[in-house]
Amino acid sequence: MDYLLNLVRRHKTDRTVGIHSVCSAHPLVLAAAMETARERDLPVLIESTSNQVNQDGGYTGMTPAAFRDFVHGIADCTGLARDRVLLGGDHLGPNAWQSLPPEAAMAKADVLIERYVEAGFRKIHLDCSMSCSGDPVPLPDAVVAERAARLCRVAERAWRTHGGAAPVYVVGTEVPVPGGAREDLDQLSVTTPDAAALTIRIHEQAFAAAGLADVWPRVIGLVVQPGVEFDHHKVIDYQPQRAAALSRFIETEPTLVYEAHSTDYQTPASLAALVAGHFAILKVGPGLTFALRETLWALADIEAAMSGAGAGSDFKNTVLAVMRAEPEYWRKYYVQDPVRARFDQQFSLSDRIRYYWPHPAIQAAQAQLLAKLERSPPPLTLISQYLPAQYQEVRAGRVRNLPVDLLKEGVARVLRQYLDACAGAATKELETC
Repeated sequence: MDYLLNLVRRHKTDRTVGIHSVCSAHPLVLAAAMETARERDLPVLIESTSNQVNQDGGYTGMTPAAFRDFVHGIADCTGLARDRVLLGGDHLGPNAWQSLPPEAAMAKADVLIERYVEAGFRKIHLDCSMSCSGDPVPLPDAVVAERAARLCRVAERAWRTHGGAAPVYVVGTEVPVPGGAREDLDQLSVTTPDAAALTIRIHEQAFAAAGLADVWPRVIGLVVQPGVEFDHHKVIDYQPQRAAALSRFIETEPTLVYEAHSTDYQTPASLAALVAGHFAILKVGPGLTFALRETLWALADIEAAMSGAGAGSDFKNTVLAVMRAEPEYWRKYYVQDPVRARFDQQFSLSDRIRYYWPHPAIQAAQAQLLAKLERSPPPLTLISQYLPAQYQEVRAGRVRNLPVDLLKEGVARVLRQYLDACAGAATKELETC
C-alpha cells in the first residue's frame, strides 16, 4: 500500500490531496468507479465490510477471496489494470458476531482478518468498538485498543506468511453507524481534539504492548466524527468551523490523517472542505447505489412512456413487491405504515433498497427493462425529460444512448465529485514520492 503511505505524506504538505473509498458490491457501481479512475489515470480504492464479505460469506455470499476475484473480473472488463485496484476491509472486527461472548467473537474476527489479508486486502480498518455479549456498553477505549492490536498482530502474521505489500491500518472508536442514522438528525457532536488524542495514545500503547511498535507508522488513518451524517431524508452538512480544532490537532501527528465515514450526499464544496480539513480518506457507499436507483427508476419511467400502461417490465412494482414480501433488510429502519414504508423503500437516503438488487426476480425484471431499452433506444426527448444530466453527456458524445452506459454515468457523476475534491495539485506524483 505504498500509494496510501505516499498519499498521507503528500497530504501533509498539500492538504488538497485525498482519496475516496468506494464501499459497494454492486457490479455497475464498481465498474463506474473503475472507469472514472481510468479516465484520470488513478488507482481506485474498493472496500468491503465485515457484514458484507467474511469467511462465512456475509450478506453478499462472498468470502474475501471471492470478492477479490469478483472485483478483479470487473477491472478486467473495464480495462483497469488489477494492480490499480486497492482493496480494503471496513469495520473488520467482531461486528458480525456481537451476539457471541467476547472471546468467541474475537476468534471469529481473527479468522476474518487472516482471510482478508490472505486475499490481498491491504487497507485494514480495525474496528473493535462494538460490545459483544456480556461486554459493558459502551466498551472502554482501552479494551477496544487491546482488541484492535490483537487483530493487527493476526494481520501482520498473515502478511508475513503470504507476502505482498505491507498492510496499512485505520483505527478509531468514534465510528458512525454504517449506512446512515436510523433516527432523524438535527446536529452532531464533533469529536474533540482531546478525544482524538486519547484514542491515538491508547492505541499506540496497545500496539507497543503487543510487540507492534514498529507497525505503528503504518497506521495511516483515524476514524472520528467530523459532524457529517445523513438520515432518511436529510443530510447534515460539514461545517469546517465546527471541526477547526480537530483539523488543527491532526497536523501534530506526522503519519496520520482522518478517515471520514458517511460522507454520502455531501456537496462538492463540503467534500473539498473535508479533504482540506485533513479528512483525506472519504468513504462513500449508499450515495452511489442511491444514484444507481435514481437512474433505474428513470429508465423504468422512460420504458413506461415508450410502451404504455401494462406493456413493460413492471420493474418498479417488482422491486417493491419483493421488498414487501422480504422485509429483512428494511424492517428495522423504516416505519411500518404501508404508505410511508413504500415511500422510504424507494427514496430514503439510507438506501436499504441496495440489498435487494441481486434478488433473482429483480434481476429478471431489470434484464427485461435494459434489454428492451437497448433494442429500442429512447428518444433524446425522453432522456432530457427523465435524465437531464445524462442527456447533456449523450449530446456531447461522451456517453452512449445505451441503458447500461446511462446507469454507469448516473453513478460516475457522484464519483467525479469525490475525484475533484481529492485531486490535489499533482496527484499523479503520489506514485513516485
